[in-house]
Amino acid sequence: MSQEAISKIERPDPSLMTYYTLACLLTGPLFPIFIIPSYFRYHTMRYRFDADGVSMRWGILFRREINLTYSRIQDIHLTSNFVERWLGLARVQIQTASGSASAELTIEGVKEYEVVRDFLYSKMRGHHHAATGSVSGTASVVEAPMDSSAQLAATLREVASELRALRRELDERRSRGV
Repeated sequence: MSQEAISKIERPDPSLMTYYTLACLLTGPLFPIFIIPSYFRYHTMRYRFDADGVSMRWGILFRREINLTYSRIQDIHLTSNFVERWLGLARVQIQTASGSASAELTIEGVKEYEVVRDFLYSKMRGHHHAATGSVSGTASVVEAPMDSSAQLAATLREVASELRALRRELDERRSRGV
């Protein structure tokens, strides 16, 4: 998904308010006390995905804003409980090297959570999508930088392919009696 499509995600999905309501109902008689902060959190929550990073802000009396640059992101996790899965929601937890055990930023209330995660991974790694081109009539792929395990796997596949070709050639020579 492109930067343009991701940048359109600015507010949480209405299903998040349903989730907050169901969670507050579990508190029984304390429902009115817990639903008020949840209501204001939902209605003031905003996300921004720009070229430099991601930010999240919420709150009325106590305004909070978290800004993360893509280069600071260390790890991304998707989590959801039973009710969130039923509503089609998940939380995208973004961790940095801040030394904290918890996530630095949690994007909640988006139904496109896998797309957001993949977008953040691509920005985090400086990954550019593979482009195809044509070289002398054959398609070639310009690949993005790979990590060492992906490079090793690609090299091993190439070696296996060459070994198969050599084996076929030897079998052909033996069958011709050379």
